[in-house]
Amino acid sequence: MSENKKTALFDVHKRLGARLIPFGGWEMPVEYSGIAKEHTAVRTAAGLFDVSHMGEFVVHGPQALDLIQRVTSNDASKLADGQALYSALPYPEGTVVDDLLVYRYNARHFMLVVNAGNIEKDFGWISSHNRFDATVENTSDRISLLALQGPHSTTILQKLTTCPLDKIGYYHFAQDKVLNAHAVISRTGYTGEDGFELYFDSGHSESIWNALLQAGEPHGLIPAGLGARNTLRLEARLLLYGNDMDETTTLFEAGLAWIVKFDKGEFIGRDTLLRQKLEGVGRKLAGFEMVGRDIAREHYPVFVDGKEAGHVTSGSPSITLKKNIGLAYLPAEHSAIGSRFHVSVRGRLCDAQVVATPFYKRR
Repeated sequence: MSENKKTALFDVHKRLGARLIPFGGWEMPVEYSGIAKEHTAVRTAAGLFDVSHMGEFVVHGPQALDLIQRVTSNDASKLADGQALYSALPYPEGTVVDDLLVYRYNARHFMLVVNAGNIEKDFGWISSHNRFDATVENTSDRISLLALQGPHSTTILQKLTTCPLDKIGYYHFAQDKVLNAHAVISRTGYTGEDGFELYFDSGHSESIWNALLQAGEPHGLIPAGLGARNTLRLEARLLLYGNDMDETTTLFEAGLAWIVKFDKGEFIGRDTLLRQKLEGVGRKLAGFEMVGRDIAREHYPVFVDGKEAGHVTSGSPSITLKKNIGLAYLPAEHSAIGSRFHVSVRGRLCDAQVVATPFYKRR
């Protein structure tokens, strides 16, 4: 079995006392000072995440957009230069190869950002469908990615760049210097808070990480790990590939109809997804709260009318809302807000109720 990969900041995380775990084929920090503390810092001040395990592909050439339109579900033709969108790679069955971000530099140059555990699979999938005048390059090993998230992010990052950050809209990006490094400064994130994701050559990782922590210290910035990233994204109902969707779940079942654009023309999975739009789906991913004090964890069985009907895909205490929340696939007729069902917690059937999502929305 091959050894887990390490990001350029691995030794820094060890020096900071991070608890490291294997994740997606990488050795990653799950927490530094505690998940609750890191989660709260992101909601109230700022947190800094090393997410350099994520994958980046550059797609360029005269037909770069044609290739992207063919393999993804959202409509990348609507992007302006310096804009990004959330999308997915569907299988012909409408299920999910991966979810991803699409960045447009210009009409002939795009970047795709994919999940760490799916880099090789995604690259192979996209390349196998490349019958266009376009080149796909896997640049993942050369790029570091830091996520600065929270209400004080702009103030902190502005100390390290002359780029006017207030001019970067949500899901837009700029190319400028952070310290002395050329970087993509993207107003995106996976926490439900305002913030930035910074892409740059991995040789600058330690200097940028340290400078951000120093600049952010007066504003409450602390390093945060994958544990807080998970609780934050769940509160915002941001799905996790491998938990909430995969090759067994379709985009419509996962509640991702909003990233499926049928009017853009042909794309992989279009026929199946169009049929699901017209006929409906048998199950839906629903957000829920536990009625009592029990905590629903991923893989716990779910029961509807006394019969096992699936399992929890994501579940944890909501640190912000002080409730126990989760996501689960439920029969479509039992997925409406207010519907009651049971989660089996260590063999006990515990009450749960479908609620509106996202569970948390920043003001």
